[in-house]
Amino acid sequence: MSVSEHKADAPVVVRCAVLTVSDTRTEATDTGGALAVRLLEAEGHRVSARRIVRDEPADVAAIVREWAGRPDIDVVITTGGTGLSVRDTTYEAVVALLDKRLDGFGELFRSLSYEEIGPAAMLSRAVAGSRGRTFIACLPGAEGAVRLAMTRLLVPELPHIVRELQK
Repeated sequence: MSVSEHKADAPVVVRCAVLTVSDTRTEATDTGGALAVRLLEAEGHRVSARRIVRDEPADVAAIVREWAGRPDIDVVITTGGTGLSVRDTTYEAVVALLDKRLDGFGELFRSLSYEEIGPAAMLSRAVAGSRGRTFIACLPGAEGAVRLAMTRLLVPELPHIVRELQK
């Protein structure tokens, strides 16, 4: 089956959850998480859950684990906590939960990011994979990074990814 045939057989509406990981963001200042929600909804997808949590690995892992087990969520997108600072622990919290990693996501994200911001792109530990039948993508928290990942990689491909995980 070709990619176009796979996409034609994919769900039209994907059920998503957006988790912002930050010690400082509030609902009023969470521009990256808000952008992810707007872009998903503009494409016709449903956002079943949204939350902001401090960058505490156990808390991040508990929420992602819970959401990945919910029947009304196909995709979990996190923003924030993917850098190198001591408090950036989203990568460690989520990678430990993944059954399968989708290494191409991080590679493509950093390549596209390099075109925009240069070698600082290597500081991102954006990662994606699956837990059971749920797709999980961890994005940096910056609005520009969220826009890049969502518009160039995730929004165009989420239905296809969900189709593959539901087979």
